[in-house]
Amino acid sequence: MVFPVMVDLGGLPVVLIGQGRAAERRLRLLDEAGAAQVSVYSADPSDSFRALAGSRLKGARPQPGVVEGATLVMLAGLDERETEIYATAARGAGRLVNTEDAKAWCDFHVPSVVRRGDLLLTVSTNGRAPGLARRLSRWLAERFEPDWAGKLDEIARHREAWRNEGLPVPEVGRKVDQMIEEKGWLA
Repeated sequence: MVFPVMVDLGGLPVVLIGQGRAAERRLRLLDEAGAAQVSVYSADPSDSFRALAGSRLKGARPQPGVVEGATLVMLAGLDERETEIYATAARGAGRLVNTEDAKAWCDFHVPSVVRRGDLLLTVSTNGRAPGLARRLSRWLAERFEPDWAGKLDEIARHREAWRNEGLPVPEVGRKVDQMIEEKGWLA
């Protein structure tokens, strides 16, 4: 079993070590999440990966001790030996590790994500069926179009106003439900 949690990566150091599209996907997800302290290591980055990483690309491979300073360590597109070396070093330092397609080395999973501003719809199968998670995410993306970012902003403005009026939390919750019903947003 896993514990679902949302982590603010704005001030936490992250190390990404990897190759190919898997590593590039991870970096895009980190960027979309606002991760501000990402160090990237890739032995043979594609032009697009190199451009995406920019000055964050530190070299081909770090010494295993580099992972000790990270909060999260993400490994993607590595062979089994490299995965084991970096995951062992990270775990030995009490760091959380995510590996692409190596569940034994995963302390956390990255769910499939539909992002609409601050609205995040995530799907996880605990690494058991990533294809199902992607399929469910596409289904959600069709139903929660990009305009949901604005809908969330509208709800948040009203919620803040109601809280500033001194309404108790349960009443604010009822008013949010009523607003969603009246606008037919989930009909």
